[in-house]
Amino acid sequence: MIQGERVNGTTKSGRTRVIPIDDDTVAVLRQRKADQAAEQLQAGDSWRGTKDGYVFTTGWGEPIYPDTVTSLMTKLIRAHNQPTQQPRPKNQLPHARLHDLRHIHATTLLSGVPVHVVAARLGHADPAITLRVYAHVIRSAEATAADIFAQAVKAA
Repeated sequence: MIQGERVNGTTKSGRTRVIPIDDDTVAVLRQRKADQAAEQLQAGDSWRGTKDGYVFTTGWGEPIYPDTVTSLMTKLIRAHNQPTQQPRPKNQLPHARLHDLRHIHATTLLSGVPVHVVAARLGHADPAITLRVYAHVIRSAEATAADIFAQAVKAA
């Protein structure tokens, strides 16, 4: 969004990319598509979406704004941290923005997925970008690798 207006366009590089997803995510997206078809029937002539439109929309088919999802994340985190029907959990979730999910995704993958694969998933043209942005994760993995190697040497 720029000055409150939605901006649709290509990626920074102008290229498209396909990102493989797991079967559970596919199932959630298929269910969302079915739910959206029901919403379209219920909305009738008020439906403003297109046949091949957005996956996540308002109840009348218009795309939701990223700020809406960000505010929803804040509400979900608050509901987790301060439940009304049960005691507060010991492990409180920190505040997170929508964009923070991208970083969580990347750091999780870097614990075992080759950096060039993570870079491609994130849309980085060069894995060096990924290495610079997530250097702290790489350093942590290097320390773990040293421990694993030391254990292997001791076992031999």
